[in-house]
Amino acid sequence: MIDIAGAVAADAIDEETRDQPEPAHRAAGVAPVAAHYGDPMREQRVVATGVGLVDRSHRGVVAVPGEERIGWLHTLTSQHLAALAPGQGTELLVLSPNGHVEQHALVAEDGETTWLDTEPGMTGGLLSYLEKMRFFSKVDPRDATADHALLSLVGPEAVDALGTLGVTGLAAPDLVGVPGPKFRSGELPARPSVVYDVKPLPSGGWARRVALGVDLLVPRPAMAEVVTALRGAGVPVAGLWAYEAIRVAARRVRVGVDTDHRTIPAEVDLIAPAVHLDKGCYRGQETVARVHNLGKPPRRLALLHLDGVTTDQPPSAGTPVTLDGRTVGFVGTAVHHYELGQIALAVLKRNTPDDARLMVGDTAAAIDA
Repeated sequence: MIDIAGAVAADAIDEETRDQPEPAHRAAGVAPVAAHYGDPMREQRVVATGVGLVDRSHRGVVAVPGEERIGWLHTLTSQHLAALAPGQGTELLVLSPNGHVEQHALVAEDGETTWLDTEPGMTGGLLSYLEKMRFFSKVDPRDATADHALLSLVGPEAVDALGTLGVTGLAAPDLVGVPGPKFRSGELPARPSVVYDVKPLPSGGWARRVALGVDLLVPRPAMAEVVTALRGAGVPVAGLWAYEAIRVAARRVRVGVDTDHRTIPAEVDLIAPAVHLDKGCYRGQETVARVHNLGKPPRRLALLHLDGVTTDQPPSAGTPVTLDGRTVGFVGTAVHHYELGQIALAVLKRNTPDDARLMVGDTAAAIDA
């Protein structure tokens, strides 16, 4: 999609951006993705009110075939995968022994292979962990990024637009509510904490309905066919900037951008979609259980409104957030939103007041409570 007229590559604007293919993937032919196609604000309105097609093909894809893959992934990750059926998807985390978030992936199960897609730049870490944990299990994880690409139909009309490709009836995400502290064992169903509906695409690959729309995991040779069919049916393209603005407004984090090395799932709202609180032992579980039962994670996710007076440039990820000269957190993704102006996700100390007058660099900021 980088060849579409008006496309401006994300890495042409910022050579250090995370939104570019990993070097190994670029060498294998994975192309850059577009930050926008000439009118970022219009593209935002399109995905906020209708539907737009976003190229997210720089995301890493890990394929896990093998007859023991479901039970194996169940033991290694935060999600309850033992009953994951063909045609279902979910989310999962890989945690450190101390419960810090190391990897986040979305899942699609097709009956023969479990597909994991993850943040650009994190594919190697996820695959390395899986390979180290193979032992004698009948699984064969591999990097499939050069073979498969992720596109996303984003917006309230995404499911309708999917009908253009011959796929209808994708069910809405099925989310289990997060129980209160010290809930009874067995209270949660033995299934993923969120189930995404997954259906095959006629051209190959799969459609997965998620919170912001529909993800399309397609073989790269079929990518042009899919894009042409959707555009021919009147679906407009939108850049990553539009997707990121909608994601930030929805308070959905990107691991590695909106998190740091100390982040635990409860701090950044990853419990509901990616953690099953009543499954068996997995690495980092003790921290997850302890924090949930106490109900007091040390930090929390917040949406900040930035005044944009001193500069019209959003702060970079990692910029400290201060209160009366003291650092109380850091900014993750900061964007220009078509309605809200400059906004940003931030991780703040839990006791930071909702009405605090914060600073992000030289920019004043307020918490959207």
